[in-house]
Amino acid sequence: MENRNNKVNLGRVIIMGGAFIGLLIGSGFTTGQEIMQYFVSYGNMGYIAILLMFILFCYVGASLVSVGYEQKFKEPKNIYKYYCGKYIGTFFDYFSVIFLFMSFWVMVAGAGAVFNQSFGIPNWMGGAIMGAITILTLFLGFNKLVDIIGSIGPVVSILAILLGIAGIGMHPEGLSTFSQEVPGLVESGKILQAGDNWFMACISYVGFCMMWLAVFMTNMGTTAHSRKEGIAGAVFGSSLFSLAVLLLMFGLSANLVDVAGAQIPSLVLATKVAPALATIYTVIVFIEIYTTAGPLLWTPVKRVAPDEKSNKYRMAILVLGVIGIVVGLKVPFDKLINVIYVINGYVGFLLFFMMVITDVRTRILKNYTPKIVLDLKNQKDN
Repeated sequence: MENRNNKVNLGRVIIMGGAFIGLLIGSGFTTGQEIMQYFVSYGNMGYIAILLMFILFCYVGASLVSVGYEQKFKEPKNIYKYYCGKYIGTFFDYFSVIFLFMSFWVMVAGAGAVFNQSFGIPNWMGGAIMGAITILTLFLGFNKLVDIIGSIGPVVSILAILLGIAGIGMHPEGLSTFSQEVPGLVESGKILQAGDNWFMACISYVGFCMMWLAVFMTNMGTTAHSRKEGIAGAVFGSSLFSLAVLLLMFGLSANLVDVAGAQIPSLVLATKVAPALATIYTVIVFIEIYTTAGPLLWTPVKRVAPDEKSNKYRMAILVLGVIGIVVGLKVPFDKLINVIYVINGYVGFLLFFMMVITDVRTRILKNYTPKIVLDLKNQKDN
């Protein structure tokens, strides 16, 4: 076991980190709405928020994959009981299922908005296509899902970074003035804010992302060859994702007047860089929404039907997928992000404090074993 604990496969680290990135870079990120609402809208303090986000993501990702590797839960939802105990853990279990399903609505709405803004295609068509592709992917199973989004995630992160750099190059002086322009744009309603201040916005952002990551990263930890490999994947993913957020913020901030008020700010930026790039970026955004939509729908499906080989699992994919498509096309994209992500983010961040407490007790003080671990051990022994 000791030798196995030190095994690190670089290719697997990249795939795991890529899956981390692919899950987080969905419709909110690639369209620029998340970046505008959670970071750009707070001016220069948005940079501090990104630094804090990076630190928290490194910890959260490392903790989740470590527990997944060590405990190898047959039911990944047990991660909530591991950190929070039976009753609070059960609350987070059900809350996360509802929230992740609601987040799937956001992906559907985002796909519809992208196609509509780019090609004038009705929102329902883009959303329906996204939903159908996601449903088909989930029929292939979890491991196939990780491989697909893990391969796409790093590529799209790099493209987002390049778009941000190009945006800076077009109007670099905008970086020194955008902070003064933000208050007026926020007051006029052209830019929505995710919280009363940058710190609360960052807390909310990490919180809702944690609710996305918890079960998915725990399950991914079970596939790691070692705890060290899992942690390396989480840190790699956190680093590249944070860099992409920072540079896309630079690009949007430098061109704030042009992108403010748009449903898809990053698409406006891509069009400004080169009109031909707009079509390419539309495809990129659509692909990245897909990489996030899969895990978001997979988690509630897995909760309803744990056995991926059963007819119940396939039926759950179909029913929940269709419901998500219908609901996601009824509410404007930017409003969905501002309401669903922000409110659920504050609740999700409570999980962060429970994680810290549990990790301190189990890994530093070493005076505590989560009850779910003892219960599962007793079941195995009996």
